Formats: sequence, structure tokens, C-alpha cells
Amino acid sequence: MTLTAGPAGGYAEALALLRGRPLVVLTGAGLSTDSGIPDYRGPGSPARAPMTYQEFVATPEARQRYWARSHLGWGRMRHAEPNPGHAALARLDPDLLITQNVDGLHERAGSRRVVALHGRIADVVCLGCRATSARDALQRRLAELNPGWAERHAHVAVRPDGDVDLEETDGFVVPDCAECGGLLKPDVVFFGENVPAPRVQRCYAAVDALADTGGALLVAGSSLTVMSGLRFVRRAAKNGTPVVIVNRGATRGDPLAAYTLEVGCSEFLVGLASG
Repeated sequence: MTLTAGPAGGYAEALALLRGRPLVVLTGAGLSTDSGIPDYRGPGSPARAPMTYQEFVATPEARQRYWARSHLGWGRMRHAEPNPGHAALARLDPDLLITQNVDGLHERAGSRRVVALHGRIADVVCLGCRATSARDALQRRLAELNPGWAERHAHVAVRPDGDVDLEETDGFVVPDCAECGGLLKPDVVFFGENVPAPRVQRCYAAVDALADTGGALLVAGSSLTVMSGLRFVRRAAKNGTPVVIVNRGATRGDPLAAYTLEVGCSEFLVGLASG
């Protein structure tokens, strides 16, 4: 039975269901809003049309637009700090923490068993030689090639995934791979790309194990709009594993959950960890 609940009804029951059980936790953008990173689809979030992989590789203009925006967004996003929800999850130390976020805040908070389902924005990959490098190094190259760019656009609003609200990107210079001259891309899964199969299989294995150990799946801060996260909720429900969803707003997984709670992620996770 699904119960939409606040602190007065269902909150304590959901905590009681989760405490003392093996856990797999799936997190989304709603967990990082307390760190100052905007949400995708939470209440009041603006509509957005993220660049697809096909668009990114199609033209130099598309890559110029992406990197011009990302240069500004990353300059701010990299200063975000883990919030109490991240810290609480590190203390809980679930069997597996699956995150749809690319901000790396779970790792910085000390979580040990993390699958970054969509990669990490702090890493860069060459589409030619597949060499990986640190985003900070590319950030320095972008700043050298585009002096004054950040200062001229300091007013633009930040979007999720280290993007910003900027239309005019003409003149921005994008470097190629220093090793082979190939195209550089953030090492994240764009829309139009598939999550690498080994990551998905590791997550499925952890979710399947919950059925044997009497565990539960906790979803925190995800609307489950895209299948990359929803499939794990469906898998747990099919296995008879209880699911608890904590999110501001409805999710696609609500009909499959034992409890759905419209409360803050940090609030709920701190309460769970304190028990």
C-alpha cells in the first residue's frame, strides 16, 4: 500500500521499516539542492532541454555552446559542499549507494560503496584515445584560452549538471585532447547515451541481494522520470523488496512504494542515521 505521508503520518513508520535492514539507496538531484545545486524537476524548477550526445558530437558549434556554458557552471559547482543528507548517508553506509548525480558530493562526504550511474562531472574523457583527465586541468586551459569570459558572464544563472543559462557563446575557444587532438567530453552519460552495462549490473546485483537479506530500497530526491533510476525500483518491487521514496513531489515509482514521503531529503536521512 502506498501512503503519501508527512511527519505526522507515515514518517515514523517509514523510519521503522528501514532501520536495522540492509539498504540500497538511490539518490537524485533533490538530495543536492541543500548544497546549492539546482534541481531538475522539483517544484518551481524551470523547463530545460539538456544537450544530447548526438548534438554534442555533431558540430563544433554545439561543443562550443556546451563548453562555454559548462566553463561558467563548473567554476561555481566545484565549490559546492556536501550537505547533512550526504553526511548522513556516509554514516548509514548502505550496501550500495546508487547516485544519478554527477556532482561527486557522496564521495566527498565519505560514502564508500558508490556507483555514480551517470559518471562524474569532475572527469573529462577524450572520444578519440579515451584518455581521462581531471576537469580542473581543462578548466585552467579554458580560462587561458578565453580570458575574461567568466568575469563578463558572472551574472548568469546556474543550471543542474554544471550548466548555466547562457545563449550567446560565439567566440568561445574549445581545446582538443592534448594527447591525440580528439574531442573532449565530460565523463558523464548524456541524454542519448547508455549507462555502461557493468554499472547497471552491479546495481541490479545489489538490489537483487536485498530479497535474500530482508533489505529495503530507499529512494532520496529523485522523481524517477528517466528509466535509468526507475528500473531499480521496478526490480525491487518485482522481487518483493519494500521501497521507500522520499522526494518533494510525485514520482513515477510512487505506485510501487510502501511509503512515499514529501519531506526534505536531509531531514529524513539525518533522522534515519540518528536512529
